[in-house]
Order: sequence, then structure tokens, then C-alpha cells
Amino acid sequence: MSMFEQNVAWPPLGYEERPWHNVQDDYGSRTQRRRAAGPYLAAVPPFISGLEIHIDGELQALAEEAASELARFDAEVGQIAAPFASILLRTESASSSEIENLTSGARQIALAELGEHASRNAQLIVGNVRAMQAALALSESIDGHAILEMHRALLEQSNPDIVGHWRDQQVWIGGGSLGPHTAQFVPPHHERVAALMDDLVAFANRVDLPVLVQTAITHAQFETIHPFPDGNGRVGRALIQAMLRGGKLTRNVAVPVSAGLLHDTGRYFDAHGAYRSGDIAPIVRSIAEASFAAVHNGRILVDDLETVQLEWRDRVKARRDSAAHRLVSILLRQPVIDSAAAATQLGISAVNAQVAINRLVDAGVLVQISSGRRNRIWLAEDVVRVLDEFGARAKRRR
Repeated sequence: MSMFEQNVAWPPLGYEERPWHNVQDDYGSRTQRRRAAGPYLAAVPPFISGLEIHIDGELQALAEEAASELARFDAEVGQIAAPFASILLRTESASSSEIENLTSGARQIALAELGEHASRNAQLIVGNVRAMQAALALSESIDGHAILEMHRALLEQSNPDIVGHWRDQQVWIGGGSLGPHTAQFVPPHHERVAALMDDLVAFANRVDLPVLVQTAITHAQFETIHPFPDGNGRVGRALIQAMLRGGKLTRNVAVPVSAGLLHDTGRYFDAHGAYRSGDIAPIVRSIAEASFAAVHNGRILVDDLETVQLEWRDRVKARRDSAAHRLVSILLRQPVIDSAAAATQLGISAVNAQVAINRLVDAGVLVQISSGRRNRIWLAEDVVRVLDEFGARAKRRR
């Protein structure tokens, strides 16, 4: 009997009583203060680095098929000359952020990437792009340092005090701010985090497990440990990308698995609850099914952007080796641009970059979205439309 056919439960969480010292004695009603007084229960996750994985044959087959589909899509997109790696990375980052209710349109995200004034959510999403980039760059060596660097890339600009180390305080999910007593979930006490993360890294680096199954469990265990005061969900999904890349399921792009999870976030969160209760099947199924949805939506995105690019090239009246045509490819990954950014990307002078921009304005590829003649900014509306359509599809329930 193989390890995948046995019916052996995954160990559920234990709990331990911890003392609580309320530092907000004068805050809240008497009832609230009473509920937030005295000891509380914190989770004690099992160490998993040496555990066997037991899932049924049907789920094993689903996970293997999903892994094959991820690898197939990665290979398909990797053969295309257009800059889809950066495009898919941005869509994955935006979708992962949206799971945390950090939403922003493609236009605002592009403005934030350019360094222009944009919404706070857009700026946080750009931070998540950096976290995903760090995850992929560090995928060959997933260790504690790599995970800390993902977190640093995510939050160094918005919350620098909490990066560079595991949390040093108790955190909880739901239940109010006075204390963890009425929380939906209380992760392990911070004194346990370092040892649990060492164990998680050991599990993530095993070579005897199917990559997608291993990735799903690593992600669920990471979210259970909750090693940071903030950013755990986004770093946990960046870790998914790092493991897919490190496990060689992807080599070229970040397949937007988070966009697949957006189809049914309730089911995704329930899968984490099931994991904490000792059932790994729901989180494996959630990640596998999200992979299929991500590939389907990703293929539509790639097709739509290729269509946009072909239409643009037909409309641009310039030589194919001109700066204007080279700028077309850049706009697919950077749909908001100014003359300085165009000059840098093209490796030409600002004057010649402006000539290329003007050609694309004349062709209806770019429109100016700033006022006046100084510090002008242009937008590729077709790309923003396609990216927003991708986001809308991701949120539709299956």
C-alpha cells in the first residue's frame, strides 16, 4: 500500500494556556474588559518535517494533473517573446493582495509602479510584487532568511519596524483588539515561532514528496504558525510561488494561483481551518483546483494581450525596429509611462523617447492622463482594460 492510499490522519493542533496581561485597562466596556481578562489558549502546531503524507488516490491524481497543467502553461508562455513573466507576476501579486481585501485597479497599480501618486492599496500591491520577485529569486534556497527577505520586500516601505525578524508578540485573528480570548484563531505563542519555522523549512526542502502537495501543506503550516505581525497571507502565497519554482513546476513565469483562489475565498479559508483540525485534503484540493483556474484565466489573459499587441503594431506607422515599436512591448508590462521611464527602458534620449510616445499617441495606443505640458504621463488603455478583465474573471464564482 502506497503512502497515498493509507487513511491516516494528519496531527491536529494542540492548545496551551498562556497568561494575558491587558495593557489597555481603561479601554472598552466592562463586559469587553472582562472577556479579555485572564489566561487564554494559544495553538501548538505539530512539527511536520518528518511526517508522511496520506491522501486518497483521487486527490493524488488531481494534484498530479494540476502540477502537469502548471508546467504546461509555464512552458507555453515561456516560448512567447512578449514580457508575460512580469505581467503574470503583477496579476498574481494583485490577486494575492485582493484575498486580503487590498483591492486596486490596474491603472492605479501601474501609477504606483511608476512612482506616481497612487492609492495606498496600489502601493501595498506593488510591495507584494516585490515580495513575489524576492520569492522567485530565492526559490533555489528556501530557508528562514529567504522567508524573512520576502517579508522585508513586502513591508519594508510601509511597516519597516516589523521586518527582518519573526514576531515577538502574540497575534490573533478576529475577536477584537483587547485580547485573544474571543478570537477565531490564536496562532502559537511567539516563543514557539523560531523552532516551528525551522521545522517548516525542513519540510519545504524535502525531496521525497510531490511538489504541489508539499507546497499546499507548507503554505497551510506557514499560515498556521503566522510568523509575522502582518503580511502572513501575502508572504504565504509568495512562498507558494517560490516552491513551485524551486520544485521545477514553473521555470519561466509566476502562474497566478492566487487568482484561482479568488474564485472561492471562503472555501480557501475553510481549508485552512480543516488543516488545523488534522485534515490536509481540503488545502491540497484548494491549491490544485486554483491551479486549473489560474491556468485557464492566464491563457485568456495571454491571448488578449497578444491580440492587443498585434492590433497596435498594425496601427503604428513606423519601422518594426523603431523605438515606437519597441515601446509597444514595454507597454504590455508597464501600461503607465512617462518620457523618463520610456527613455530608460529603451536606452535612448528623453527627446527620442518623446518622439516614440508621440507616434503611439497618434496611433491611439497611448492617451495622456496628466494635465498640462510638464511631467506628463501616458496610459495604454487597452492593456489596463485587459488586466481589469482578468481580475473580474478571477472573482467570479465557478
